[in-house]
Amino acid sequence: MEDLDTASPAAKGSSKMMTLVSLVVLTLLAGGGGWLVGGVLAPKPLSVEEAKIVEEAKAAVAHKKAKEAGEGGDESSKKDEGLPRIATEANGVVQLDAITTNLAYPTENWIRLEVALLFKGTPDVAMAEQIHQDIAAYMKTVSLQQIQGPRGFQYLKDDIEERVDLRSEGRVTNVIFRTFVIQ
Repeated sequence: MEDLDTASPAAKGSSKMMTLVSLVVLTLLAGGGGWLVGGVLAPKPLSVEEAKIVEEAKAAVAHKKAKEAGEGGDESSKKDEGLPRIATEANGVVQLDAITTNLAYPTENWIRLEVALLFKGTPDVAMAEQIHQDIAAYMKTVSLQQIQGPRGFQYLKDDIEERVDLRSEGRVTNVIFRTFVIQ
């Protein structure tokens, strides 16, 4: 019985010492691991030559932006650079104006859709405008539940392509969805 009482304080001191040693070892491992990961992930500092090249590139970009801003106030032509609104015979693509309308249900949700039509042969701008009006009218009948998720979007796309095919009598070969936003 006396052995148990005398052994107990030594065991307690040894247990505290082992806990302290394991804490120090784990702290050193964590610090070393952090230093290693930081060295791998952190970017290396730039040399003097590389810093000069970066500064020259920034200055060139700033100069180009200032030159573009000073050249003219016609920013609408720069904004609409992508596809032309009225296509030429060369590309056969007509970009329709954006369609923004509320959904059938819930009526507080709005949808914005930008579509381009790829014509077979010469584009017909009057037909493209009729197709635009047809798509806008159709979008007012769609509910949010019908177009949710990837499958819903695919159904919507198929419906619009079918309407375009019927309206154009096969003259439109492809409907290109440029933007599709629901708010």
